[in-house]
Amino acid sequence: MTESDASTVRAWLRGIEVFSRPMPAFATDRAPAEPSELFLTWLTDAVEAGVPDPHAMTLSTVDEAGDPDSRVLILKDVGPEGFRFAGHSASPKGVQLSGAPRAALTFYWAEFGRQVRVRGAVRPEPAERSAADFLARSATARAEALLGRQSRYLADPDSRDRALRNSLARIEAEPELVDPAWTLYTVLPDVVEFWQAAATRVHVRLRYEKEGTGWQRRQLWS
Repeated sequence: MTESDASTVRAWLRGIEVFSRPMPAFATDRAPAEPSELFLTWLTDAVEAGVPDPHAMTLSTVDEAGDPDSRVLILKDVGPEGFRFAGHSASPKGVQLSGAPRAALTFYWAEFGRQVRVRGAVRPEPAERSAADFLARSATARAEALLGRQSRYLADPDSRDRALRNSLARIEAEPELVDPAWTLYTVLPDVVEFWQAAATRVHVRLRYEKEGTGWQRRQLWS
């Protein structure tokens, strides 16, 4: 790419309008005492507005070298205890969480200009909860998880298809079959931050910080 091309791209990116649509107000003084309550309100707004995949989130972890790694997952549950997601313990995220059991979650609903950031320790849930989550997945999703090959190099797509067909046959023969490596995880947040965009760029940020058994709410500079 030439310097001229780079300048064109920079100018093009700077010219894209952001937050030009009407944005909701965010009255931080009326925010609830516990962050999951506000999160569920914002999530409900997104669901009712028809936002695609409103429960999708970015999960960020670190590997053994301390390098960050991120991917998009689906939120499985949320409440005062924490935010839940699931995955294979032998996958990159499972291995990373085993070595460094802390993570960050990021939710973004562009239609509302809203972002929620979560940080905290990660706890694997008991086997029975993980099994229940596994059995709630579709047959194809269970069959693929049973292969235990997530993120490995794929040299031959035909071999993958054959392996998946065989795994599906196992599921059909044993509908209660559970992969013991499938794990339900809970992020136990110590910080939850809510960000509401504004067309003026004077964005509104509210951070919940865990202190003892309760939460402190602090507004931040945008």
